[in-house]
Amino acid sequence: MNTGEGAALFLEPRRRTLDLTDAGAREPGAYLAGLEFGDPNRPLDAVFLHANGFNAMTYRTVLAPLSKHLRILAIDQQGHGLSPQRTPVEGRKSWLDLRDDLLALLTALNAGPLVLAGHSMGGTVSLLAAAEAPETVKALVLFDPVLPSPEVMVQWMAAQGRPIPGNGLADQAERRRSIFPSREAVLDNYRGRGAFRTWPEASLADYVIDGFRDRDDGQVELTCAPAWEASNFRAHGHDTWAAIARLRRPVRILRAELGSTCSLDDSDRLPREVADRRIETIPGSTHFLPIERPELVRAALLEACGK
Repeated sequence: MNTGEGAALFLEPRRRTLDLTDAGAREPGAYLAGLEFGDPNRPLDAVFLHANGFNAMTYRTVLAPLSKHLRILAIDQQGHGLSPQRTPVEGRKSWLDLRDDLLALLTALNAGPLVLAGHSMGGTVSLLAAAEAPETVKALVLFDPVLPSPEVMVQWMAAQGRPIPGNGLADQAERRRSIFPSREAVLDNYRGRGAFRTWPEASLADYVIDGFRDRDDGQVELTCAPAWEASNFRAHGHDTWAAIARLRRPVRILRAELGSTCSLDDSDRLPREVADRRIETIPGSTHFLPIERPELVRAALLEACGK
């Protein structure tokens, strides 16, 4: 099946606000913002979760070409994009709050088993949710998820959200510049640098749309606060390997060749009860492989959704 961009690229996603109050959320008025791609009259096929510090709009050019074949909901996890941060940074120890948001979302959607897909942190949150509520999940498609080795996982869990020696990502996030004169200034500052050095212009521009909010003084400010991004880099008290041991749904992992955050490189390390389990290392890719190799993302989602 052709997964090229074509006319579907120009179909704007629909913005959605998804109320979690009656679906198990801890806080009254809790909600997640999202972008929906595809025919609204067909059943929902998949939910996609972004990486730490980013947002659903970042992946617009990746997901929009699937609109002809699939209906996909990409969500802003709390504290990102248009979804407000509800959990205090102080004392935060894990991503179980993000997992619980996803579980509440699946309850609210009441859409039957869905494909859960995610990049980096979003992939790990999808995995945690699938282990907790397998009846809601058809399959997992994970793009360079954060899956450290068991030895590193023990160290991270023991840290209980406190600073971890050598965790430069958290330190960098805390120092991140949060206010710019305009979105154009953000683009000029980010283009071709750091995490964005391999990004096409369209993906960078899409990230900036919901990655910054307008301020009363005419400037723009990060929607994902530096302290929240840093908290996500430190709060690793969730037991990812225990979740992996409980997996019973088909899982496909595409991991980066360069600088991968995924220590899983052999499908034999996944439970034998998972009959369909695949791990692939994508040559030449970095941690941002969904942005670099969108055709692989689209092909994997089509296959997982049975198209």
